Amino acid sequence: MPVNILPSGEDYIRFLPEIIMTVVGTLIMILEAVTSERSKGMFPGISLVGLLAALGGVFYAANFSGASFSNMLVVDGFGTFFRVLVIGVGILSVLSSTQYLRREHAMSGEYYALLLFSITGQCIMVTANELIMIFIGLEISSIATYVLAGYLRDDKRNNEAALKYFLLGSFATAFLLYGVSWIYGATGSTNLGEIRLILQNMVSQQSLIMIGAAAALIFVGFAFKVSAAPFQIWAPDVYQGAPAPVTLFMSAGPKAAAFAVFLRVFMTAFEPINARWEPFVWSSALLTMIIGNFAALTQTNVKRMLAYSSIAHAGYVMVAIAAHNQIGTAAAMFYLAAYSLMNIGAFAVVTHFARQGEKYVNIEDFAGLGWKQPITAGLFAIFLLSLIGVPLTGGFFGKFYIFKAALDAHLVWLAVLGLLTSAVAAYYYLRLLVVMYFRDPSEATTTLQPLGAGIKTTLWAAALGTLLLGIYPSVILDFARNSSAFGK
Repeated sequence: MPVNILPSGEDYIRFLPEIIMTVVGTLIMILEAVTSERSKGMFPGISLVGLLAALGGVFYAANFSGASFSNMLVVDGFGTFFRVLVIGVGILSVLSSTQYLRREHAMSGEYYALLLFSITGQCIMVTANELIMIFIGLEISSIATYVLAGYLRDDKRNNEAALKYFLLGSFATAFLLYGVSWIYGATGSTNLGEIRLILQNMVSQQSLIMIGAAAALIFVGFAFKVSAAPFQIWAPDVYQGAPAPVTLFMSAGPKAAAFAVFLRVFMTAFEPINARWEPFVWSSALLTMIIGNFAALTQTNVKRMLAYSSIAHAGYVMVAIAAHNQIGTAAAMFYLAAYSLMNIGAFAVVTHFARQGEKYVNIEDFAGLGWKQPITAGLFAIFLLSLIGVPLTGGFFGKFYIFKAALDAHLVWLAVLGLLTSAVAAYYYLRLLVVMYFRDPSEATTTLQPLGAGIKTTLWAAALGTLLLGIYPSVILDFARNSSAFGK
């Protein structure tokens, strides 16, 4: 393919959201150095303006769909869907963080700049049409998130979380790069479309074995990022140790972007060799659902319980990928949108409830919340019921479409086992509901302060979104179906 050395105006329009967030993030870093402590309260507002402008840029860029920058990036319905999703996660993360940072005396521009840079990396990932660009986007997002995990430098839990995340993440990235190098060696290209064409015409058995090994190595890198078994071990420790609003962000944005890349790479470049990678995906999906749900049963820390829950939900999305059909891709997209809303809402409640130093994060600390703050408890209940998959919530239709895709792909046993592990999950979610509504108020609930404006906005937005997807799933599903054919 001829290389366009000079990008056109349309190339820059297609890259507009990333340009806006990079400029705003850099501006915040500059302002951080020249503003007084009293003026640091402007950074959340600047971040929100930047993210809203980037969101507008996504919709504007969608009018100029197509490949850009020598076919390294592509703006299509699939990329637009995930761009909107990760930027939306960023907006809710900013709203959830302000009260927490003030409480911890850690209000700083670098926090919001890192959020913006991480989201920029995620947007590059979801529009990347080339393995090297995927790696660049992944590293931009990951490095910023590593720093955010250890943001409270004087907190040993934060330091431990950041170090574990960084070391294990770097190890997983090495697998990814090794797989990319093998792909390039076997095909002479890192472009996803070109790799697919080459694999369709490849007849050498030795080369196909090498390609299969490369796909396995790349699978390891992606499985770590989405916390899929057997590469999930980092998630509980990092989720528990990181600041609560950072955990909120990590559990939704980076995971959604990583799954988007997972789908694009394996459904386009590696589609001709699907028989070789499908066993990896369905076996990982089954193991992820089992480990996540059964490990969550024994947890007493809410953040750790939600971490194992997040692992289990990654398993459900892996079921959709294993289905290897357009319905499965659309189901995965819908589920990631629903999961992001309900998980953000759940972690936002934890962020509010934990108090300074995150003293109150055990399940028993939530005793009596239903009587002391009924609205907060009611919103938390919506998120927990959606995580279970109760009807009239986004989680219900998310699981329904995923298991339907598995049945359509004749993966009946995987759908049945997924439903059984989902039934196990009901226990640990309902246990928290019982504690909130059927136990006497604890010390934590009797001293709980009212919701701040940012947390309140996040909770209501997430709850309304969760219910909307449960009552009118076609709002997202129709767009997901139209966007699940890559390049359209």
